[in-house]
Amino acid sequence: MNSKVFTHRFTVPTSAIDVLNHVNNVIYLQWCLEAAEAHWKFKTDAKLREKYVWVVLNHNISYKNASFLGEELEVQTWIDSHKGVRSERHYRIVRISDGKTIIEAQTLWCLLDGETRRPVIIPEHVANLFL
Repeated sequence: MNSKVFTHRFTVPTSAIDVLNHVNNVIYLQWCLEAAEAHWKFKTDAKLREKYVWVVLNHNISYKNASFLGEELEVQTWIDSHKGVRSERHYRIVRISDGKTIIEAQTLWCLLDGETRRPVIIPEHVANLFL
């Protein structure tokens, strides 16, 4: 039950580099979350985004290769599955120049009612936007 892959390309900025002269591990998580948000915004309108919000339950990241200042990277994200109030989103960050995978990650998200902030079962019309 995979969704279409949503992608975003960018160049590694100076602000992402740590004392070891490569991208700081925490930055990869930030890029994954930004890609998830961009995917949500791309697939939904303002009304739906007011009605529902997502919160993170769990992150899992596997670091495969380092990346460096000025490299062009692509974040790929997709929904793998959903059940009840939860949705599993996957990510891959790839270096464009050689196609190497930099990280692979998964996040377990929970859908909340935008007003009450209580968990809500993922409605079919929301699931259908991604699967």
